Amino acid sequence: MIRLEYFTPTDFPQLISWIPDPELLQSWSGALFSFPLTEDSLAWYLEGTNDLQESDALVYKAVESKTGEVVGHISLGGISRKNNSARISRVLVGNTTARGRGVCQGMIKAILKIGFEDLGLHRIDLGVYDFNTAAIRCYEKCGLKQDGLMRDILKHGDEYWSLVEMSMLEHEWHELHGKKQKSY
Repeated sequence: MIRLEYFTPTDFPQLISWIPDPELLQSWSGALFSFPLTEDSLAWYLEGTNDLQESDALVYKAVESKTGEVVGHISLGGISRKNNSARISRVLVGNTTARGRGVCQGMIKAILKIGFEDLGLHRIDLGVYDFNTAAIRCYEKCGLKQDGLMRDILKHGDEYWSLVEMSMLEHEWHELHGKKQKSY
């Protein structure tokens, strides 16, 4: 079981250690950070985050409940209270021994629960590079649906990466979890 806890400066060294090369950094963060990842850039990343009522971004570490081990990182950003929407980003199962054990699914389900139940959002989306087939399968298992493909959206070295856009709507979340949707 995975629980999400706010990401804090004490978590910076571990996240930095999980990102050893420019390709993984770009795959994880797009153009947000430059390699190498630093504590200063992570401090900037956290500014104004993690206030459930006010912030437009919530940044978490993923903790394995039984062991207390930090195994990943995830954020919910672009929170629009006007549009009741947000975007999942920077998903990383950083502890390589935790990969393939359902950690990513636990992280996604936990962040969807925060978005739909705690924030009352209507739509949550994400983008994933099309070559990351394991992540796409994970997101589909969690109930996200593919919305489309943004072709050649990012240049990495001499090649272009395309982005699969995925989303879940509030009624889909409630159907998956057998809950009645709030009425407006």
